[in-house]
Amino acid sequence: MDLIPKPESRFLKVKCLDCSNEQVIFDSATTVIKCHVCGKSIAEPRGGKANILTKNITPLE
Repeated sequence: MDLIPKPESRFLKVKCLDCSNEQVIFDSATTVIKCHVCGKSIAEPRGGKANILTKNITPLE
């Protein structure tokens, strides 16, 4: 029995496919997330977990 449950959401380190900029995003984002450098959409909200539009995803511990 876990006294402290683990969260179902977490932060992800993603890499933009256009400019290779790395940034940290929340996997349950409620708004469109754009790259800070080139402005390309990285994630879109989907009612629960966000739809991640990049290939390189690393969960942060």
